[in-house]
Amino acid sequence: MPDKIDNLVLRYADFILKWRWAVIVLSVLSVAVFASGMPNLSFSNNYRVFFSEANPELKAFEQFQNTYTKNDNILFVLQPKDKDLTTSQMAEAVERITEESWQIPYSIRVDSISNFQHSQAVGYDDLEVNDLIRGGAEMSAEALDAKWQTAKEEPLLYGFLTARDMETTGINVTLQYPEKSLSEVPEAVGKAREIKAAMEEAYPDLHIALTGVSMMNASFAEAGQGDAATLTPIMYLILIIVMAVTLRSISATFTSVLVIGFSGMVAMGWAGHVGISLTPISITAPTVILTLAIADSIHVLISMISLMREGQDKREALRHAIRINFIPVTITSVTTIVGFLALNTLDTPPFHDLGNITAVGIAAAWAYSLSFLPALMSLLPMKVAKIEGRSKGLTGMLDRYAEFVIAQRRNVLVVSSVVAVVLIAMIPRIEINDQWVEYFDYSVPFRGDAEFGMNELTGVYLIEFSIPASGPGGVNEPEYLSNLAAFTDWLRGTRGVEHVYSYSDIMKRLNKNMHGDDEAWYKIPEDRELAAQYNLLYEISLPYGLDLNDRIDIDKAASRVTVTLGNLTTRETRAFNESAEAWLRGNTPDYMHTMATGPTVMFSHISERNIHGMLRGNAVAIVIISLLLMIALRSFGMGMLSLIPNAVPILMTFGIWALTFEQIGMAAAGVSAVALGIVVDDTVHFLTKYRRARKEKNMSKQDAVRYAFHTVGVALVVTTIILTLGFLVMALSSFQVNEQLGLMTAATMVVALMIQDLVLLI
Repeated sequence: MPDKIDNLVLRYADFILKWRWAVIVLSVLSVAVFASGMPNLSFSNNYRVFFSEANPELKAFEQFQNTYTKNDNILFVLQPKDKDLTTSQMAEAVERITEESWQIPYSIRVDSISNFQHSQAVGYDDLEVNDLIRGGAEMSAEALDAKWQTAKEEPLLYGFLTARDMETTGINVTLQYPEKSLSEVPEAVGKAREIKAAMEEAYPDLHIALTGVSMMNASFAEAGQGDAATLTPIMYLILIIVMAVTLRSISATFTSVLVIGFSGMVAMGWAGHVGISLTPISITAPTVILTLAIADSIHVLISMISLMREGQDKREALRHAIRINFIPVTITSVTTIVGFLALNTLDTPPFHDLGNITAVGIAAAWAYSLSFLPALMSLLPMKVAKIEGRSKGLTGMLDRYAEFVIAQRRNVLVVSSVVAVVLIAMIPRIEINDQWVEYFDYSVPFRGDAEFGMNELTGVYLIEFSIPASGPGGVNEPEYLSNLAAFTDWLRGTRGVEHVYSYSDIMKRLNKNMHGDDEAWYKIPEDRELAAQYNLLYEISLPYGLDLNDRIDIDKAASRVTVTLGNLTTRETRAFNESAEAWLRGNTPDYMHTMATGPTVMFSHISERNIHGMLRGNAVAIVIISLLLMIALRSFGMGMLSLIPNAVPILMTFGIWALTFEQIGMAAAGVSAVALGIVVDDTVHFLTKYRRARKEKNMSKQDAVRYAFHTVGVALVVTTIILTLGFLVMALSSFQVNEQLGLMTAATMVVALMIQDLVLLI
């Protein structure tokens, strides 16, 4: 017999069906109110959005940029088809692009071999500073060869703006954005692409690639917009096909599409109202919502169809479909929301946005599935053929499978447990790796250009050090400069370092210049006053925009060392940083001790910080979900015990990933929170049906298992298929974090069905 809660739900169902027109109208109006916020949505194009305001690496980098200049860059990578840099045509192209690059919005500096400020002696103790190449189109071959030979001997150019094989060169544009508008980065990148297109047309034998931080920032927005334009329509098509095949009803399919569409519009409209800027991670929220929202509708509709097949009319079938599913749908919606809200404990704000937007969408799906859906279905035509005798199709297969597992439960449990233990033992093999170039697949131009730049010119992963001096003017102290030079030499001898840009090299060159370019004087000046004079003489000789302000702080109390790394993994990058900091502590005075900073350092710690947040968030989520399961199942023991089959599939999936891919990035932190809230859904639906059979129908344990499989098995399989397909669509993303999150979550859904629903729960 129905209990008090069932009676309350039945009265609720009667209310919905009686006032169905009002429910439909109010539902549509609520969607319209929320959806009015969608025009406010915009895409963020700054990698800093991946780091919270409290992130210590971000704080350190911002302090570093406040000391020097807060800037980003665009790097033109130029390679002639014949790989000969010494031609007059190549010199002309470099000069033209250098000149054009000053027209890029927000550019404050342009560095290339043509405008490199080459200093040389005039007489014995006078200094001349000029562009290294000027009017290259008119220079003789011998003169150009000499210029490129000079570039090869210059440590500030060689390995940075000239490749070590002297086949590729670069032009680095430094930009400083006011950060007042989201159009700033697209404006700069758009102009850079215009220059590239024009120069490749003017010089058909010249290949130009665009890389740098600004190109990366633009790619974040472009990858997100591309995913929004492709993934959501694909997901809609898949859902319509799956629902049409499963439900075999135009009315049911149409209503379900409306529910998931409404849910997505409410969530994205809410995001627009609260001012969320979309990122490649948060833009996947509509796809995730479409995937999850359909589960509630499927459970209600399949229950209704099953009851109609047993002979009930549509209205009565709707009443009891709501009664049967109200509690499990409510509990599963809440547990899924809890899982996604746990993403707020991560250190990456786009995960917060994904979690919050999806949570709103799931709440909307819950509300519309239990109100709008039955109200509309009561109006639409629906015919279901009665089925008598033995169950057929998927229902019959699941009935037979239940009999097999009940009979062989011990053997099945032993085998599945062994498989689970073996896979879980593989988890330590996973290496966390966040190389931001690899965040994009090759459909995003930045990926190919960045790899071309790394392979042919120099790396894109920069590590910055601000090396303090003993006080104002201290950068000219011989002791400081000697220690700086020693650190620079150590860096250049370290594995993985491709280039080092250090103030000590400038001072060595100036000392040589001021002694008639005698190579014996290519060393640190021995007197502070002399070094200060060299610095002053050099700076007053530099043109506007090419001074040393980006290398020395305004008080001359610190200088900047920029290290370009090769394609090192996150673990290798952290090891390099630790070694460099340890070298400074062991070989320089206390005042010179400092820490590495920069975007590369920030990304090298992002997964580690997210995983720590994940552990906190999952602990809270597990406690909340445990309480909800106890309430739903009305049993402390069953609620606690059900957590085991919920955790095992997630851990097994990590084991499978360790064997298959070995590496994962920041997606690792999001998978467990997302999957935990979802895999609980099947547990709730199965165990509530099991409990209903035991309490309401007085069935034995074996018969209760058969009943649960018979009544909810099809819905579990169908929703698993939909969830798997949905997250596989997400895995088609051009953004690696979404790809990994989608693949791992899809795998978890399959493992959960096979291990949790079809084995452990029985």
